[in-house]
Amino acid sequence: MAVATREYRAEARFQRVSPQKARLVLELIKGRRVQEALDTTAFAKKRIAPVVHKLLTSALDNAKYVAGEEGIDLDVDNLYVKQAIANDGPRMKRIRPAPMGRAYRYQRRLTHIVLSVAERETANGLVTKVEEPEAEQPKKAAGKAKAAPKTAKAKSAKASKPAAKAAGKKKSGK
Repeated sequence: MAVATREYRAEARFQRVSPQKARLVLELIKGRRVQEALDTTAFAKKRIAPVVHKLLTSALDNAKYVAGEEGIDLDVDNLYVKQAIANDGPRMKRIRPAPMGRAYRYQRRLTHIVLSVAERETANGLVTKVEEPEAEQPKKAAGKAKAAPKTAKAKSAKASKPAAKAAGKKKSGK
């Protein structure tokens, strides 16, 4: 019986930063515990870091709220950043004056940031490993031992054929 882990997400849409710059901060927090991620974004020197910090706080609050509403036992200390994505938003087309009355076009990029947090499974948790019984393991080893002589015989037969050919050539040469 597999137990599904819940994800709690938060989005920040239409942020005035390019997705490439937002990904620099998001790569720092992917896979980390929520508290570590909050500390990292608090001290990051990027302009988008406070937005990501606020978004992470929102995802944490969403997790607490949903867990309370559904009666789920949520361990906040066991939450980690499962997904952190910066997608392209719409682009704003702008015009900059250029020499001789011309105009250069450029684009201001917007970003949609999606963060999701989930509860990490504990080491002694729900997942158990199934090991093979000891009775089956010797059978496999015996099967491998039987297979080894066949290959050795085949190798020795192949080795004897060239030797026989060489002996035949010596006899015919005399």
